[in-house]
Amino acid sequence: MTSTVTASLVRDTLREYGDLTRAALNNYLPAREPRQYLYDLMTDYPKRGGKMMRPSLCIAAARLFGGRAEDAVRSAVAIELLHNALLIHDDIEDGSEQRRGLPTLHMLHGVPLALNAGDTLTLMMLRPLMENCNTIGERLALRIIEETERMAVECAEGQAMELGWRRYNTIDLGDADYLQMVLRKTCWLATIYPIRVGALIGSRGRIDLDQFVAFGFFLGAAFQIQDDLLNLIADPRYGKERDGDLWEGKRTLILIHTLRKCAPDEHERLAAILSRDRDKRTELDVCWMRHVMDKYDSVEYARQVAHSMAGAAAHEFSRFSVGLPDCRDKEFLGHMPTWVIERT
Repeated sequence: MTSTVTASLVRDTLREYGDLTRAALNNYLPAREPRQYLYDLMTDYPKRGGKMMRPSLCIAAARLFGGRAEDAVRSAVAIELLHNALLIHDDIEDGSEQRRGLPTLHMLHGVPLALNAGDTLTLMMLRPLMENCNTIGERLALRIIEETERMAVECAEGQAMELGWRRYNTIDLGDADYLQMVLRKTCWLATIYPIRVGALIGSRGRIDLDQFVAFGFFLGAAFQIQDDLLNLIADPRYGKERDGDLWEGKRTLILIHTLRKCAPDEHERLAAILSRDRDKRTELDVCWMRHVMDKYDSVEYARQVAHSMAGAAAHEFSRFSVGLPDCRDKEFLGHMPTWVIERT
């Protein structure tokens, strides 16, 4: 019963705040030339849908701390613009072939045009952030830009860690290394930054934002580990290439656990497979990697860690939300730890 209530509440809130964000986002995507080479490409990923978790967290946090949805929607738009820009860049860097059930942008249009579209989306996020001055004032608008700068640095550092591990075939990694990378690459953009910005808007800058880092980290880590798990199943709702993380050689928690537990000869073979570029790996390589992961129960291990992270997120939320009035936004944020590990 609890899971049903959670799924329904989260789904309805994501739909409402997602629709609000999409409607506002359309105002920032120009319908002018060169459409074929730029603006149509920029609208591609946003039009494919998505769960809209990031902008919804921002709007919900703003409302929870006393603000209005309309005060937060421009920041939510900026978050969604940057998220889609980084998806384009990530797909190029990872050599991914599918995104949200369709070919990735660079598979459709080539790397140069896709890269330019991603760069432009990144720059377009500045407009709604500047327009915050008109609704929440210059002081808060500047603070949000400062938060944005910090998030961008954290995100870039995390991405560099992940790409560097693959480039130099780093395999001597532990859970702490993975979680440090996820904190920066995933959590700052996906959870910490949206919640901090929303709370900043809702409280008019009168709240300590550092209290949301732990909640955002645990929530974002659970989200990312669940994403890693979903990558290993052939569910069309996931929308990305099955076993794509294995083809790309990503150092997921699942793979790190396998490397730690496997026999020396298996470790040597895994290292050799991971040292090759994606196009040099074979179906046999990927199937064997899956076999070794299953042999050492690495999927189950990662699932247990995700549940632990979700439990820690729920604890952190109960700690900082005590005393806040009961409302749908409080329920939504409180149900998010359960939703992130039960989503498909």
